[in-house]
Amino acid sequence: MKKSVRPIFSVVFLLAAAATLCFRIMVSGGGGGLELVYRSNVLAEQKPAPVFNDTLLRFAAVDLAEVSLRQDVEHLVDGNFRELTSGRRRSFLWSGRYRIDIRARSARGVPVQLRSPEFYRLWLDFRRYLQTWWRNHRFQPDVMSDLVNIANVDRGLKYKTCAVVGNSGILLKTDFGSVIDSHEFVIRLNNARIRGFETNVGSKTSLSFVNSNILHLCARRESCFCHPYGEKVAIMMYMCQMVHFLDYVVCNTSHKAPLLVTDPRFDILCARIMKYYSASRFVKQTGKPLEEWAGSHDGSSFHYSSGMQAVMLALGICEKVSIFGFGKSDSAKHHYHTNQKGELHLHDYEAEYDLYRDLVERPEAVPFISDKFKFPPVVIHR
Repeated sequence: MKKSVRPIFSVVFLLAAAATLCFRIMVSGGGGGLELVYRSNVLAEQKPAPVFNDTLLRFAAVDLAEVSLRQDVEHLVDGNFRELTSGRRRSFLWSGRYRIDIRARSARGVPVQLRSPEFYRLWLDFRRYLQTWWRNHRFQPDVMSDLVNIANVDRGLKYKTCAVVGNSGILLKTDFGSVIDSHEFVIRLNNARIRGFETNVGSKTSLSFVNSNILHLCARRESCFCHPYGEKVAIMMYMCQMVHFLDYVVCNTSHKAPLLVTDPRFDILCARIMKYYSASRFVKQTGKPLEEWAGSHDGSSFHYSSGMQAVMLALGICEKVSIFGFGKSDSAKHHYHTNQKGELHLHDYEAEYDLYRDLVERPEAVPFISDKFKFPPVVIHR
């Protein structure tokens, strides 16, 4: 009797021991696929999919400047400069060394008329760029996934690490220079000066991201000199005014560094995202209806900052993004390299900071971006 019980008891004991061991392994973290499934289910329960406000989405999708922008494009293509606003007409007539009037002179001092052979070639290029830009001026949520190709990234591969360096005065209280330079790709904004600030902001620059007003100023210089970071550093810009395409075609023929213009589909995406965050913040803080948002944010002149679009660009071309010099302090200058005291009212910096926090903590909460796009990890250095 005892001999027949021993084998059965041994089998039961081994089964119990095996079950206990499996349970301990799963609890201790060695459960492999089973535990990963359990953990993913828990995370899914802890982080529900974001629910976007449909009213805000519809509101942010409306571009208040769309009608005037279309009219300006049509007038410029037709050569009708008188129908533009006085400020924009002056901007166009004084684009670098070329003038669209009888006083115009080329780089050799020869008067340049609208129909002269020298200017006519530039005029044809201007119209072609402007018309192509306008044809692509539409919303496309998948544009983030194609930024590597749109931005002409080398070999079509994303950069391992990228640093986007803002111009906030808070950088003067840091020593991020070496950390910034350790990144594979470094983006700087609006030709901010780095000489004398290397300890704070580093010295490496891979891309200069600017608004077209910067190029418009550079167009007045000989050979459109606009590369303070070196003649080989590429410049990417978004068009603040369509008339600045003339500066682009003039400078593109002589500029040593590549000149790139942001894709208008990317511009529209950034504009919608920024308007969504700004309107959301406005309603929460003031309790006022959305209809009053425009009156508090310059209406059709409202725009995202260069820094915001540079960060969005980095998300599409980099595997890991680090942000420096974004933010403000009562004890710090607005810009580390200038004495500018105030902010531009056409930007909503507080709303942009809300966006950056979401990029770090919950990127799925950023609206208008296709679910196909995978956000890289983002770190903000302060």
